[in-house]
Amino acid sequence: MLKGKLLHPEILGGLAAAGHLATILIADGNYPSATKPNPRAKIVWANFTPGVVDACTILQLVCGVVPIESVHLMAPAKTGPYAMASDPPIWQQYRKILRESADFQGDFILQQKPEFNRQTQSEDLALVIATAETQIYANILITVGVIQ
Repeated sequence: MLKGKLLHPEILGGLAAAGHLATILIADGNYPSATKPNPRAKIVWANFTPGVVDACTILQLVCGVVPIESVHLMAPAKTGPYAMASDPPIWQQYRKILRESADFQGDFILQQKPEFNRQTQSEDLALVIATAETQIYANILITVGVIQ
């Protein structure tokens, strides 16, 4: 019996297989998880119904298992219907989770959608966790660090 808070066997297996500099995508409910990321990456479907399971819950659980070296976020569009004048609200939640659960003090690396999608196609992508997060611009790509 496991004592930790993360009990999902597929996510645990994917995290265990991800070594230093491997990346893990926590995808929001709008991200095309089956078609955009590296097809060799393990995909875990945690999107049961809109909002359940959300990206913040997954991020907090992942932070309890692996060290975080860097964080890439899909930057909001600069024009068009999904453009935002300021940071998406979920980013403040991400900062708090990363600071409190992973002692991560770094800055987010912002990438426009095409660049972010190219990053998820990298050979380094080990795991995709498809959430049912309903907030836009909630996709987060974390790089696994080392245990010191």
